[in-house]
Amino acid sequence: MTLSVVIVSWNTKDLLRQCLSSLFAELNQVELLTTVFVVDNASIDGSAEMVRTEFPSVTLLANKENKGFGAANNQVLTTVKSDYYLLLNPDTKVLLGAIKILVAFAQQHPQAGIVSPQLLNADGTVQLSCRRFPSIRGMIYGLLGLKAGNKSDYLMRDFDHRSTKEVDQPEGACLLIRKEVFDKVGVFDERFFMLFEEVDLCFRVKQAGWQIWFVPEAQIIHYYGQAIKQVKAKMIYHSHKGFFRYMSKHSRSMWFQVFKPLWFIGLMVLAVIRMAQNSLRRLV
Repeated sequence: MTLSVVIVSWNTKDLLRQCLSSLFAELNQVELLTTVFVVDNASIDGSAEMVRTEFPSVTLLANKENKGFGAANNQVLTTVKSDYYLLLNPDTKVLLGAIKILVAFAQQHPQAGIVSPQLLNADGTVQLSCRRFPSIRGMIYGLLGLKAGNKSDYLMRDFDHRSTKEVDQPEGACLLIRKEVFDKVGVFDERFFMLFEEVDLCFRVKQAGWQIWFVPEAQIIHYYGQAIKQVKAKMIYHSHKGFFRYMSKHSRSMWFQVFKPLWFIGLMVLAVIRMAQNSLRRLV
């Protein structure tokens, strides 16, 4: 059995170093032939040089431009054959036993196409990392900070994230994916530059009949948003653009199809409002 670990990096040198150190400590416990890949998206903080110097066993792909999350992962997914792929963010710290638990669960549940761990904040509290597939109503309520009811709450705030559960889409900070999934549904859609590409993948995985499982016994510390906060305004834009592309691709709602131009404009207005709200909170 083989495992390929793929980490897409962008200007997170110190966090990447910690991630790799914790990863190798854990891989000593996993009885799989493992190869670790770092795909660096044109970082300017010395990330690629750090990997070359401090982790010579890592296969480094140093891009000359930022290709985005999905395209960078695809550089490995389309060229390297493996039984399992672990997609891991650089702003994570792997806790002992996590990967071993994920792999064991996948082996015991052959219909589990994707298996994800419980994500923890730096202080050890639980991150709400599972989501329902987006809906127009749920996303509007979420953007406005309102509760849309359990069945349409995109953020799954009704789930305590302490129980093993089949879910729609876990956050992409750490995903174990079996080879047969990519064989059947394909790799990431590179039209998503960043954000919502994993949502699109999970939707296709579910449509193909695979299960997606959240396994809280496996735990990963996730220093949420450390890369994104460097260009927060752009990431808000990419988030809304990704959502718009996802809905355009998968939504069957006649309302959305008819009013797509107005919907996109509305998302941009909401993004500006949320940015202004965040700025005001920092000033108070």
